[in-house]
Amino acid sequence: MTAPDSDTRADTGIDIDKAVAVLRAGGLVALPTETVYGLAADAEDPAAVARIFETKGRPPNHPLIVHIGGAEHLDDWAQDVPEAARLLAERFWPGPLTLVLRRGERVPHATTGGLDTVAVRVPDHPVALELLDAFGGGVAAPSANRFGSVSPTTADDVRAELGDTVDFVLDGGACEVGVESTIVDATSESLSILRPGGVTREDLEAALGRPLDVPDTSEVRVPGQHPSHYAPNARVVLVEPDRIVAEAERAREGGRKVGVFLPATLADTPVRAHAVVTVPASPDAYARGLYGYLRELDRQGCDLILAYLPEQEGLGLAIANRLRRAAGPRPA
Repeated sequence: MTAPDSDTRADTGIDIDKAVAVLRAGGLVALPTETVYGLAADAEDPAAVARIFETKGRPPNHPLIVHIGGAEHLDDWAQDVPEAARLLAERFWPGPLTLVLRRGERVPHATTGGLDTVAVRVPDHPVALELLDAFGGGVAAPSANRFGSVSPTTADDVRAELGDTVDFVLDGGACEVGVESTIVDATSESLSILRPGGVTREDLEAALGRPLDVPDTSEVRVPGQHPSHYAPNARVVLVEPDRIVAEAERAREGGRKVGVFLPATLADTPVRAHAVVTVPASPDAYARGLYGYLRELDRQGCDLILAYLPEQEGLGLAIANRLRRAAGPRPA
């Protein structure tokens, strides 16, 4: 996808003018992207940004991603942009890639969680691009859910979780990627992946012509680093794929309402569980459905979800990252 021409907005059949009016009035708009739905506010309005933190229950030192309409606007929001970062922006924008850069003066500290860095991306969704073109600025937009819970991939997910705390919901259909953007630390020419996501490590390395580290921890604060994140109400436990069926039986005998992520290779295997989701063999399809599966097992009343980690190649790396966070320690 490409951004709408500045003289001709895309016709999505959605009330973009109303969404723009809400943003300009300091309100919150649920915004569809190719990754997940975002909770958008004017990135330059500290009071509007504060509403995002309040609505999500998000710590105010947790930085937000600024969504802009095109790579040509990058220098309006960041400074000292390395050439390697410009190369990635040219190659992957619009798309599920976020670059962490030195904060430009246009960005208030409220949006960056008090940091002197800013996370920026161009979403690859016609509704998001149309809104950004009409708005004429940038929007701060974390996922449109309570902090730490499962990210929404449909407008109904947003409505179910946030209700009327959102001033306007733009319904752009189901998200095509299904997991959040890849976050790359581009504060210097020595780039690294801070959060695996919709652009794979392999594709980034091919574009740069060199390997990229994926450190377990980083001094640069970015979204998705909390020990427990992307988590459903049910407890998530990770097991080896070949132990899924046996562990489900044990949990059921122990009185648990167990939900199971069943590998496609075991699709014909009987499983005694409260609810079962057969996971697609394709990593792309798994990523697209991941958050929907977690939400569905919650809706079916499961109190325990048994899941497994895919091979950590391509989008499998992002899926594994999300499942590890979902299984992380819950706040006391």
